[in-house]
Amino acid sequence: MSCQYLLLLLLSVGVSAVEVHRPRGVPLSKRQFYEEDKPFTCLDGSRTIPFDRVNDDYCDCQDGSDEPGTAACPNGSFHCTNAGFRPAFIPSSRINDGICDCCDTTDEYNSGASCQNTCRDLGRKERESLLKMAEIAKEGFQLKQQLIHEAKSGLEDKKLKLSEVQSSKKDLESKVEALRTVKETAEQPEKEAKERHMQAWEGKLGFESISPSTVCKDVSVAELMSHSELDPDSDSSFTEAEAQVLMGGVDKVDLAAFGAVWNNIKEKYLSEVRTYIPAPVETAQEETPVSDNDSDQYPEDDIPEEEEEEDEDDEDDDQDESDYKVRPLSFFITLGWTVLKFEISFDFGPSAEFGYLYSQCYELTTSEYIYRLCPFNRVSQKPKYGGSETNLGTWGKWAGPEDNIYSVMKYEHGTGCWQGPNRSTTVKLTCGKETVVTSTSEPSRCEYLMEFITPAVCQEPANLDSDLHEHEEL
Repeated sequence: MSCQYLLLLLLSVGVSAVEVHRPRGVPLSKRQFYEEDKPFTCLDGSRTIPFDRVNDDYCDCQDGSDEPGTAACPNGSFHCTNAGFRPAFIPSSRINDGICDCCDTTDEYNSGASCQNTCRDLGRKERESLLKMAEIAKEGFQLKQQLIHEAKSGLEDKKLKLSEVQSSKKDLESKVEALRTVKETAEQPEKEAKERHMQAWEGKLGFESISPSTVCKDVSVAELMSHSELDPDSDSSFTEAEAQVLMGGVDKVDLAAFGAVWNNIKEKYLSEVRTYIPAPVETAQEETPVSDNDSDQYPEDDIPEEEEEEDEDDEDDDQDESDYKVRPLSFFITLGWTVLKFEISFDFGPSAEFGYLYSQCYELTTSEYIYRLCPFNRVSQKPKYGGSETNLGTWGKWAGPEDNIYSVMKYEHGTGCWQGPNRSTTVKLTCGKETVVTSTSEPSRCEYLMEFITPAVCQEPANLDSDLHEHEEL
């Protein structure tokens, strides 16, 4: 049987030590400073007084240490022995004030207050609580050991997979590059056909004959009239007089003078050119004769469901194919490689015991909101009866004290509060057999606090000894 359980057993049957004699209000840890046959030196070293002036209801020491059992010093403190329960300190101003502060009633020794010693009952209840905590810690620690074992096994598997991906990554990328070359080669004829088609259209619309950058001869009224799209009033009758107006009143201009003419016609010319730019070339398909009433066979809104579904399936297939082209195989290879590296290198605890929380989410529903904690990712809040989700912070860091850094998580840079800071959440981890969010609160504006139980934070039960030993001091 371990020491802590033996101690619990002794305390539960009411075994107690013999109380060491010392002045009222003095803790056992300071007994050596209060020796009746020697002068007393104030604990702050300020002065030395005869011992009979200790607890004489007059404050001689600046730190109040000469009056541990009276209310004479405003800055003094009184030690409650509380045999059978936890020792405690109370301000000396509460001594003999008619209110029972110490469960052993020692603070009201001269007030006439009717107090009952409740220390044994309180001690029994606390021992039961500590015993329950010890059992939970024991089971939680066993679960933690299992988590560590699984994390170690999983880590080895991930390292093996990463090694395999790294060794085959270059080979797969070479295959992707080869496929890309085949694809580009297959598409080249279509690309060239489109280019030829566009060049033919550009020649038909006369880019070379009008653009000032390519004019290499005189431009005449007759040549300008060949472009009916330049008709100023668009009445389908581009007259010689109208052309001469555009030419500045002359029949012919050279290259140097054409700049002024171009300014008169370029806006209308370019707008007409844009209108005539052709759509991409499509592969000609054999037309299927249709009856005169085919257009009425299925009104637009009455297309049979099966045909609609087929069309949608075709669209989905096209979309899937397009997506595949946008995200080549190398993308997914790199993505998998990145995820593996992250899972291997991320700080999931000293033995990766917190790794099982990764990619998991836990919810707590209150009267108004649904809170969602996704460890190492984000914390969110959503109204219970509908509404948008609010980001309460994304993963920041481990933020516990130096000697227990993995006891607190910090999530930062959430949705900004109205005229306030960005929301953030502190998650306090406590030992338990389950993995569950137990409470949430907002102690400060836009700063949230969440309590989270997980076996990953459980320590060996022997660490409870410090709590149990507090019962030994009398």
